[in-house]
Amino acid sequence: APWDRVRDLERPRAIALRPPGAPEAHGPPRPTDTDVAIADALAEAGGRNLAEAGLDVVLLPALAYTPAGFAAEFPGTISVSPETGTALVVDIATSLHDHGFGVLAIANAHFDPGHLTALHAAVDAIRASGLMTVAFPDVTRRPWVSRLTEEFRSGACHAGRYEGSIVLARTPHRVDGAKMRDLPPHPVSLADAIRDGKTTFGEAGGDRAYFGSPAEATADEGRQTIATLGEILAESVREAIDEGGVA
Repeated sequence: APWDRVRDLERPRAIALRPPGAPEAHGPPRPTDTDVAIADALAEAGGRNLAEAGLDVVLLPALAYTPAGFAAEFPGTISVSPETGTALVVDIATSLHDHGFGVLAIANAHFDPGHLTALHAAVDAIRASGLMTVAFPDVTRRPWVSRLTEEFRSGACHAGRYEGSIVLARTPHRVDGAKMRDLPPHPVSLADAIRDGKTTFGEAGGDRAYFGSPAEATADEGRQTIATLGEILAESVREAIDEGGVA
């Protein structure tokens, strides 16, 4: 939006949507910026829901460089430290506060453990400072996770059916369909691997940087998932506004 339109938003309840992600390996058929593209789709869907409810919303450019240590062994992955990730989000919130924004909504689709740690630390710091209300629906946690697909709930969902479906719905031209169809299922839970102390895709058994069933991805499932993610984000924002705290 032009700066003068941003100036005229209703304050202090103007909502800034921030989609974060990182360039990282997503199996052979999908681009390294998959998580950024999914977060963009999530933010746009959530923003539409909020705008239809009469709230002022600004979609910020994606924060495209965040912690991605789990995939760091694969070429094309770019990672920053969790401390840098936290500081960037806090600095962004400070600048938004200075311009009168009252709510920061974090639309996240990148689930690297270092990245999630950085986001939660940033949310805690913003809340402690009293800068603004923050909505961060971490969909790896309850209650949100129960609303997503079976593959996502299994934890075997990196560059598999769940993420692949969203990419097919959003940017099908960026998927190598032949490679996608040739990949066998790899139903290894990253969530379990992280709990067991694994720190890389390789240690978790993902020597091709994918987990799940990429060949089963469909655009129809992707559109349904985007709609669900948008509802989750919008609900989280409304709850945060009602509570005056963090969702």
